[in-house]
This record gives sequence, structure tokens and C-alpha cells, in this order.
Amino acid sequence: MKDMKPIQIVEELDKYIIGQDKAKKSVAIALRNRWRRMQLPEDLQEEIAPKNIILIGATGVGKTEIARRLSRLTDSPFYKVEASKFTEVGYVGRDVESMIRDLVELTVNDLKNRQQEYVKDKATQIAKERVLDLLLPGGNPSSDSEQENPSSTRDKLRQMLESGKLDERNVDLDVADKSSPMVEIFSNTGMEEMGINVKDMLGNLMPKNTKRRKMKVKDALKHLAQEEASHLVDMERIKQDAVNRVEQSGIIFLDEIDKIAGKEKSHGPEVSKEGVQRDLLPIVEGSTVPTKYGPVKTDHILFIASGAFHISKPSDLIPELQGRFPIRVELDTLGKEEFTRILTEPKNALILQYIALLRTEGIQVEFTESAVQRIAGIAVDVNASTENIGARRLHTLMEKLLEDILFKAPDIEPRKIVIEEEFVDQQLKNIAQDQDLSRYIL
Repeated sequence: MKDMKPIQIVEELDKYIIGQDKAKKSVAIALRNRWRRMQLPEDLQEEIAPKNIILIGATGVGKTEIARRLSRLTDSPFYKVEASKFTEVGYVGRDVESMIRDLVELTVNDLKNRQQEYVKDKATQIAKERVLDLLLPGGNPSSDSEQENPSSTRDKLRQMLESGKLDERNVDLDVADKSSPMVEIFSNTGMEEMGINVKDMLGNLMPKNTKRRKMKVKDALKHLAQEEASHLVDMERIKQDAVNRVEQSGIIFLDEIDKIAGKEKSHGPEVSKEGVQRDLLPIVEGSTVPTKYGPVKTDHILFIASGAFHISKPSDLIPELQGRFPIRVELDTLGKEEFTRILTEPKNALILQYIALLRTEGIQVEFTESAVQRIAGIAVDVNASTENIGARRLHTLMEKLLEDILFKAPDIEPRKIVIEEEFVDQQLKNIAQDQDLSRYIL
């Protein structure tokens, strides 16, 4: 990620997302700016705030897909969350600070897994020696001849262990007893605001019990390797690195931000909409959030928000929050040409997925170009006559189109099937034309 230019970021996104060039460009610039800021003197780094982005577009045009691909593309701490999950402080539900805590937790786990992978070979070697100790309980031999025998026996067992000949042999292993007393906490906002991990606290106070289990050598080896890897990892260093990474290069994708926009005119579930915005404001502007790994500053976390804004509009957000999202990108509505490309071009194209699924049954499926265009055309028509759910309509159509083939696949003959335009019309045309029926089926 550090070496990727904006144009390369867009090229990577192009492999999975059709169109939406403006959104890809904005996201690529924002990501590259994170790297640029880190090259500056430290005093200047603190002055440069991230340029947060709002992606505006109807459902199914690619907003969430951009987030998914970004999370895989960037090596930065990344967390996607729906804004509609949050409630104002004082109401039952999740407070906005929980997304920072979740981001730190994910980052700690990611760094821990990477570090364990790094020490995997060393941990495996230690685990093998421990398994050999179980297979060959040591004594205190007195004579020189007796000292040589255990060594040669151990070497033979080591060779057998590494070749897998001992995998099915049983050994008795002492493992930690993970059962702990049930503790229930009844609180309006839970214990997370205090940054206390109750489970860890109780675990440190109570004695660690072990119980003896009989398991096969291969399972014991795996268990001991994991145990040793966790011992070799410096958790304090990982926690510090995680907090630093989140503060300097964290990215939070706030989906469905339009659900908390709008003027307050009703009571009930919507009463805290504006309250959620007010709670969100200091997080986006820059504040310090307490977590169980220490305080986390949010000043340089990049926020990318998205929403359909069917009922509300970005200007319905409170002015202070609008000011913290200076970059706004409107995503394009998808038409027949885009649907045709979505079906065939991306690496994870929908048609390629179904071809691969049916290949597992020994069936070779081909789609003619006219059939693909017909599917795209029907998708556009159904979106226009019912609810416009964008590219998600293609999933419904493809499932309905291939329903009979998928059902009969194990026994179907012939084993090669060509999907032509006539077949698409036969399966979908009547349903698509009957608006009352298509509302329920498509």
C-alpha cells in the first residue's frame, strides 16, 4: 500500500468495481494523502487533518463494494460499521465511541496473528520438543551408557514425529481449563466506556486451572504450537503498535449515514437521530476515546461515509458534521451497459461465479453475448418498474434464471449447457412483465 500510486489504487478497484470513476479517484487520493502526511516533519503532520468523504448514491451502485475492496487493498486498520446501529448517549444501544474500540480490537488481533505467524517456525520446534517429552518421559540416568540411549531414542522419535508416523498415537496433555464463572452486567451503556475488560480482570484474579486431556500427537502438536506462539509474542508491544496504527492511519467506513440525517419530527426509534450526529461530531473532529488498550486520539482517522439519501439529503446533517466531510462524491446510476459489464468483467463477476459452481457438478455452462445483454436489459426494466436496487437485482435474476439447472444439476443431461437469449426470455420475461408478480419474485 505504501508504494501504490493513486492510479494504481484505481486500477486495483477497477478489477472488481465497474464505473464510479469519481468515487475511486477520491478514495485513491485520500489513501495516498495518508502516506504523504507520514513523510512530513512531525510538527507539520499534526496540522494536516484528513479530508473525510461522503459517497452519495442509490443502493446497489457500489458504495459498500468500494469499502470492501479498500479493506483488502489497504494495509491500514479498517472498520466498516452502519451508522444506523448507533443511538444517542442515554438510550439503550451502541454509542459511537464503540467503533473506535472495535477498530483497535481488530487491529490488535491482526497484529497478534501476524506476529504469531512470524514466530510460527520457532513455536513449532518448541512444541515438537514438548511432544517428545510426553512421548519419552525423562529420568536421571546414572551411567554414561544410559545417557546415550535416551538421546538416540529421542532422535529416532523426532524423525518419526517429523515424518508423521506418530500422528495417530495418543498422549496425555495438560490444557488450560477455559471454563469461567458466568458474570452478567446490567448497565445502560455497558462496561466498555470504562475501558475495562471484565473477563481479563477476573481471569487474572482467579487461579488458572488445568485439566488432563488425551489427544492424538498431531492435535497435541498443533495445540502446543499455538500455546508457544502466544508466549513468544510481545503483547505490550503489539498493543502500543495497534494504538499508534489506528491513530495515524485508521480508516472507518460509516455506511447508511443518511439514516441518521433529517429533522426531528417524530418520536420513538428516530428521536435520537440528531443526538447520534452530535455524539459523532467530536469523534470525527478529533477527540480522545478511552479503550482497554489505552486512550486513542481520533484526530487523524479517515472517515468515509456513504448513504443513498433518498428521503434526506447531505444538507440535512447538522452543519458542524457537514463541515467535517468536505469531499462529496455522487455515484452514477447504473444502466444496461454497466450491468452487462458487471456480469462479465470483474474478477468475481456473477456469471463466472455460477459457471464455477456448476463446474463442481461436472456441468459446463456458457452464456452467449445476447443472453448477457438480455439479462442486463431485464434488470434495468425491473428496477424501473419496481424498486431500484441497482446491481443487486442481478443476483435475484441470475438465481431465478438458473433455478431449475441448479436444482437438477447432479443428474442433468447433457453436461454442456449454452444459455441463449431465448432461454432467458422463457425463464424471466413473463415474470418481468407481470409487475404485481415481479414485486414479490424479483
